[in-house]
Amino acid sequence: MDAFAKDRDLIGSGELDLTPLKRPTREAAMDAVRTLIAWAGDDPRREGLAETPDRVVDAYGEWFDGYGADPAKELSRVFSDVQGYDDMVLVRDIEVESHCEHHMAPFIGKACVAYMPTHQVVGLSKLARVVEIFAHRLQTQETMTQQIADAIGDHLEPAGVAVMIDAEHQCMTTRGVKHRHASTITTRFTGAFQHDVALQDRFLRLCGK
Repeated sequence: MDAFAKDRDLIGSGELDLTPLKRPTREAAMDAVRTLIAWAGDDPRREGLAETPDRVVDAYGEWFDGYGADPAKELSRVFSDVQGYDDMVLVRDIEVESHCEHHMAPFIGKACVAYMPTHQVVGLSKLARVVEIFAHRLQTQETMTQQIADAIGDHLEPAGVAVMIDAEHQCMTTRGVKHRHASTITTRFTGAFQHDVALQDRFLRLCGK
């Protein structure tokens, strides 16, 4: 019995084995792609598909490189010389390209991230990089919104954090209900943003909402 089948049985019995799974080899991943192609009804050996498993595995390596990145490292280099600045720092229109954990279908949109510094700030590109790291993992949009806010709050110790993500989910636009122009907005407010409605409104206006 393979590890995944074992986990399915344990889930059914209410006892999940949380032992970390060993990462499959590249060839095992390519075999999985061939299986999916065959399950879809095509022949993975034909000329147009023969090299597809190799390309898919390469693409997965790029789409999910967030597992090998550490948001704490990105936020570790801070600058304490803020010269009394204590207002909102906001980066908007950060591109989000992710995949949902339910169907492994892409969801694409933009993020808006802000924090209220206390004694330190971080390079602006690092905020975009934190978004990218969490986006390049399997999760829900709700979870990703929370993760981004938590990472910034934990490592910068700001007076508050605000995160908004607006994205279109292809699991909803290309299958199921097929509402092509529906988008999902998630927000997370902590600290000053959570308790000050006027600050929330200002954040949303600056984000274009």
